[in-house]
Amino acid sequence: MLSSKKDPVYVIKACLLIMAIAVGFSFVSTAFSYPAKAQTAASTDEGPSFRNMDAIIPNSKDLPRVSLGTFLSNIAETTGIYAFFNDKIDKETTILDEATGKFKTTPVAGWQELLMVAVGFLIVYLGAAKGFEPLLLIPIGFGTIFVNIPFAGMGSPGVWNETLKLWEHQGFLDIIYKAGVGNEFFPLLIFVGIGAMTDFGPLIANPKTAILGAAAQFGVFGTMFFVSASNLLPNIAFNMKDAGAISIIGGADGPTTIYIAAKLAPRLMATVAVAAYSYMALVPIIQPPIMKFLTTKQERQIKMRQLRPVSQTEKIFFPMVVFGLALFLIPSAAPLIGCLMFGNFLRECKVVDRLSDTSQNALMNIVSMFLSLGVGSQMTPEKFLNSSSLIIVVMGLVAFCIATGTGIMVAKFMNLFLKEKINPLIGSAGVSAVPMAARVSNKVGLEEDPGNFLLMHAMGPNVAGVIGTAIAAGVMIAVYGGH
Repeated sequence: MLSSKKDPVYVIKACLLIMAIAVGFSFVSTAFSYPAKAQTAASTDEGPSFRNMDAIIPNSKDLPRVSLGTFLSNIAETTGIYAFFNDKIDKETTILDEATGKFKTTPVAGWQELLMVAVGFLIVYLGAAKGFEPLLLIPIGFGTIFVNIPFAGMGSPGVWNETLKLWEHQGFLDIIYKAGVGNEFFPLLIFVGIGAMTDFGPLIANPKTAILGAAAQFGVFGTMFFVSASNLLPNIAFNMKDAGAISIIGGADGPTTIYIAAKLAPRLMATVAVAAYSYMALVPIIQPPIMKFLTTKQERQIKMRQLRPVSQTEKIFFPMVVFGLALFLIPSAAPLIGCLMFGNFLRECKVVDRLSDTSQNALMNIVSMFLSLGVGSQMTPEKFLNSSSLIIVVMGLVAFCIATGTGIMVAKFMNLFLKEKINPLIGSAGVSAVPMAARVSNKVGLEEDPGNFLLMHAMGPNVAGVIGTAIAAGVMIAVYGGH
């Protein structure tokens, strides 16, 4: 018959029919015939079939039987609504128990996680709707929301598998944090990107503005005293390493804060990092009142002469000279300053434009996003809803305000001896929030005189502040030994 048919469809249909008949006979014989070795109807080792409906499916012995009522109850108890109002889990805090050498635990209620979720949405709102540094605040806000979602486990540290030598069931955000936030990896990459984006020309053209960048560091070192004094308060215990990590917030430099916290006070990493990035984003709100309070209208209207042109040779030699000085004088600060100057050299040497472009754009954007998500992942109730965290946030604000005010006052002091006066507003740019602080100086100056452009003049102390904060971090690491 097959030979008389030229159409191969008939051959295929015939084969499929034969296979279907064979499968049918096999199924019937398996389902309704008794095994030769076991004539009983229900054997405990036999798989499920029509004649053994109570058998357990292989690999399912440890799974509980779930009725319809239990199923609906489980669904209800795993909703976010139920968890936010009924859950209570013990979690590690940032407070060290000296008796056991371990971190103390505290019960975290569901409503506290809901509060942190609300904080996360507020941060996203400030970044997206109000324009407060959206590149920082939006990822931080989403990281905060992600890590506080019940049952999601996005910030779960996982379980260490000693056999496989890896973490199992590790959350997405915890992977990011351990990969680069909890160590020096992401901060140093950020410094490479900052260096590639920075023009040190204003600082080279007007070197005396470096004094304003150094003056802002008074906020960093001065706050160490206040942090130490806070130990007089109940339930507060900060050592000098902690004080160094907290006071560096005054530089408004997130990567440097993370770097020094990893070296000196890893347990405070979450709080100091979030505080530093928060103050970086809030520069346009915090600084103007201080600037206007410490200056007169006439001082704010001072116009500065246009900066001299800076040659390409000067720009090429500057990063090498600064890196060399750091290498020989403050080696503990050399990683930060070295990465900053490495990125700047890529920009200025003009022979590796592809590397410079990658550092300024793709690398900077990717690392900034991951770093911000990792910072947001640390905003959990047990780390923030306690007295120590409140002191850190307050002391960080104190450091930032002192740094802003000191830069302005030093600029006013310099004017007593300078023939060509400098506008004191640029002294506030000595904090290393680049370029936000310089933009704020320019904005306040324009409010007093629409023709008074201070941006390029403010960039001098601004980039000097980056170097100054890195040096301050290196000094603290050298003195207090973050080995």
